Amino acid sequence: MKDTAASSTSTPAVKTDLKALKERQRGAWASGDYAVVGTTLQIVGESLCEALDLRSGSRVLDVAAGNGNATLAAARRWCDVTSTDYVPALLERGRRRAEAEGLEVTFQEADAEALPFPDGTFDAVLSTFGVMFTPDQDRAAAELLRVCRVGGKIGLANWTPDGFIGQLFKTIGQHVPPAPGVRSPALWGVRARLEELFSDSADVNATERSFVFRYRSPEHWLEVFRTWYGPVHKAFAALPQDKAAALERDFMALIARFNTAADGTMVVPSSYLEVIVTKR
Repeated sequence: MKDTAASSTSTPAVKTDLKALKERQRGAWASGDYAVVGTTLQIVGESLCEALDLRSGSRVLDVAAGNGNATLAAARRWCDVTSTDYVPALLERGRRRAEAEGLEVTFQEADAEALPFPDGTFDAVLSTFGVMFTPDQDRAAAELLRVCRVGGKIGLANWTPDGFIGQLFKTIGQHVPPAPGVRSPALWGVRARLEELFSDSADVNATERSFVFRYRSPEHWLEVFRTWYGPVHKAFAALPQDKAAALERDFMALIARFNTAADGTMVVPSSYLEVIVTKR
């Protein structure tokens, strides 16, 4: 069944304090250690850079870069890369990865909704499962467009509402209600919403892809995400024991819906949109 709440592009009727929400989000992503999960997603950054057809010497910005998957992929293609995030610990993880590979990357703390760069600075702007979590979607999209040069490209990887991760966040929301008046991050995985965000000054192309989560077992996945993935870690921490147990059962049921493995392991495809936005 389609998640109509997540797919709706209508303007929220309730206002919320976006600055306060952003600080709570920063705390959530800084809890646990996103890099433990983020490193498994490296193939998405590589695929996105190929879809963008990046050329050596291109000026590339990675926004909400996390531990640097798209950053490293662009640097491996001899681009001039600046990697940004608002969680310093994640930037440090990316820095250590770049150093280990001998890659030259500039790392800079920055808010995706207020990028500290002049207009038209970059040939390509990237974000893999990052900018989609900003509280003010319109402002974040405007910033991506602003710092990209005319003729340049914005490359995004965004979870879809109906895929495994989209449904994961829906499940969390059923136990820990999200802030009222804030659009779902999963809207970045809806073509109609992307057209709203970018089509006035850019051409939007979106292709559905799939990333496969591979873990030793569903229980192993739960252990990793509960310990290291900020939003899941925070959700469990916010719930009393009985309600945490209910969330755990719902997660196991969700995995059972998507799991294609029959040998006790976890092989769960999760759909995402690979988005290429060309600025006019």
